[in-house]
Amino acid sequence: MPKRYSTARGREFGERLRAAIAQAGMTSRQLADLLGWQEAKVSDMVNGKGGVTTLELVLVLGACRVPEPEREHLLSLFPATEVNGWWQPHGKCAPVRSHTARTNLAAAKSIVSWHPHAIPDLLRTTDYARGVLAGSAIVPAIELDERLRALHELQELLRNGLDCTFYAHEFAIELQVCGREGHIAQLQHLMRMAAWKKIRILIVPAAAGAHAGVAGPFTQLTFPKYQPLIWTMTENSSLFVEEEHAVEGYEAVVQALDEISLDEHQSLKWISRRCVRLQESDEAEDVIREDEDEPFPPL
Repeated sequence: MPKRYSTARGREFGERLRAAIAQAGMTSRQLADLLGWQEAKVSDMVNGKGGVTTLELVLVLGACRVPEPEREHLLSLFPATEVNGWWQPHGKCAPVRSHTARTNLAAAKSIVSWHPHAIPDLLRTTDYARGVLAGSAIVPAIELDERLRALHELQELLRNGLDCTFYAHEFAIELQVCGREGHIAQLQHLMRMAAWKKIRILIVPAAAGAHAGVAGPFTQLTFPKYQPLIWTMTENSSLFVEEEHAVEGYEAVVQALDEISLDEHQSLKWISRRCVRLQESDEAEDVIREDEDEPFPPL
């Protein structure tokens, strides 16, 4: 069956409009009755099939008593719900919560995520994620806790049966973001996550040299009903790539990464060895410190 045409903007518009109707304590039928519409018209509107004018949307938002910031956002999305691709400039830094990312991640059936220089976001422990955020030159310290909660909300979506493949470079796994103990905890977390039935964690070894993923991190999302898209992030913008040939280019990168990466068993063994080496190093340092605390023997 061919995939239904839909865009990232359209899905976010529909999801947030459905939420607004629900928060108003109404069903689609009740809203239709209030406005004197057929229920099918409300259904088409929330599913991005059109059939309403901007003025009619304003009536819906008023009937649902949508707060001004959300109202303005929905009105800004409405004219472009059919537009492929979406570059979202965020100003100084990305928002605490990416509604677009959450909407599309919740709707996805599978993701493939690649990160060349850090643990992929959805696999980070709280301490590791805090270390990354604290190292940012533009994220306000006052936002750290809220950003960590937002990340946890995205991570919880992995429990929805999402089929996940994560690629990470060897150097990214070795990078100590939150001290040695925190790094050991992060590696142990990766091993636990790798035990999940639908999660694959694959290491790209340094010995591979230059490779197709050098250009930077990205996440590929596929959907049961919609065409796939690519999600990339910078410090102050997000990009959702939906144009078919562009998505195919990223698919070629994924294939190339798969060809050079260690398999699941080898990757898990590599992470485990790295974790053991760090733990053994800790024990050795403890012995050295104990020896240093001993007084010199008398002559």
